Amino acid sequence: MLLSFSNHKLAYGSRIVLPNITLRINAGEKVALVGPSGAGKSTLLNALYHQVAEQAALCPQDYGLVGILSVYNNIYMGQLERHSALYNLWNLIRPIPSHRQLVANLAAELGLEGLLDRSVDSLSGGQRQRVALGRAMYRQQATFFGDEPVSSLDPLQGKLILQSVLSRHQTAVVALHNRHLALEVFDRVIGIKDGAIIIDCPVSELEPQQLEGFYAR
Repeated sequence: MLLSFSNHKLAYGSRIVLPNITLRINAGEKVALVGPSGAGKSTLLNALYHQVAEQAALCPQDYGLVGILSVYNNIYMGQLERHSALYNLWNLIRPIPSHRQLVANLAAELGLEGLLDRSVDSLSGGQRQRVALGRAMYRQQATFFGDEPVSSLDPLQGKLILQSVLSRHQTAVVALHNRHLALEVFDRVIGIKDGAIIIDCPVSELEPQQLEGFYAR
């Protein structure tokens, strides 16, 4: 078992969002969190992330990028904690070839070829989202957490990039609005509504109409 809550209360600010959560996630699982807006997906995701934050990568919904810096600099920031301040400063000003190549390869995988030297604030929303994903992937951790990490991408591109992200991480927990991606890419779905976990089962046991009905009720 990697992550767990037992009869736990989760709040967003002063508001109790999930009053009684019991949940276990094992290493190796690829889990999609689904549910209507405001159901508590982000609250649960962040609480799970903080259980293993030092050994995990996070792609937040607001991206958390530094707009005036380049694509290269923002992706490289995924490994800042692995090096000294002086090493990082030198590499951000004059990129070390080995880092530059690794970041370039990752950027190409994410469809950001030729943009390494562009400032992030000059990019489209979809490009910024992919930079945020690149930074998380560059951390090279076993566990990935994503809060709507492909919401600005078209469905096909989002699916391909999610598959790439999942292939690089042993365990993943991702909050999604797109329930079709949840069924196509993940192996377990957790559905949240009205302050509780309503669905929790392997994708192989879940029919598409169950999710449709889940949203419709």
